[in-house]
Amino acid sequence: MLVFWDQKLVFLATPKTGSTAIEAALESLADVAILHPPVLKHTTSTRYRKFLQPFLERNAGIAFTAVALMREPIDWLGSWYRFRQREAIRDTSKSTHGMSFDAFVMSYMAKPRPEFADVGSQATFLSGKNGNGVDRIFCYEDISAFVGFLEDRLGCEIVLPRVNVSPAGETTLSPKVRALYERTCPEEFELYERVRADS
Repeated sequence: MLVFWDQKLVFLATPKTGSTAIEAALESLADVAILHPPVLKHTTSTRYRKFLQPFLERNAGIAFTAVALMREPIDWLGSWYRFRQREAIRDTSKSTHGMSFDAFVMSYMAKPRPEFADVGSQATFLSGKNGNGVDRIFCYEDISAFVGFLEDRLGCEIVLPRVNVSPAGETTLSPKVRALYERTCPEEFELYERVRADS
């Protein structure tokens, strides 16, 4: 999470949407940069609205704009699946080594989710309670639009480094599992379609 005081701007770091690259590029420009631990780095819109927003706006005397990125839901799960195939966690309960993407997505839809598939929800992260979520959401797939927005607000050129990239892997869903995922988690797809329409 990054806070830009003069620009009254807050970047909320949705997991698996290039947030590490954005933070690497902009940390030196931010007035507050929370990069660790993950629970603080990836502060949700609900926690931001409850704790940080009141503090910032009470001291600034003016509203802040919260922005974030959202990734296409299947691609987002694919990134988690590939990220958890890396050798460093191969023998842990978070590993997806030796598992198909179909099996991972089926596990994501299970209740309760096994640890390797317990990766949260973009819709929950971004929408908050009662729809009081992030002020402006950008599509990860059109990250250049987000970079252009940041360049306008921050008044500088931004070049994103390539960091924290998930390993390569096959992430094609079978039609049956894809349809089930769309029915089971419609809020993910509905929010993404609204974000795309607003882009």
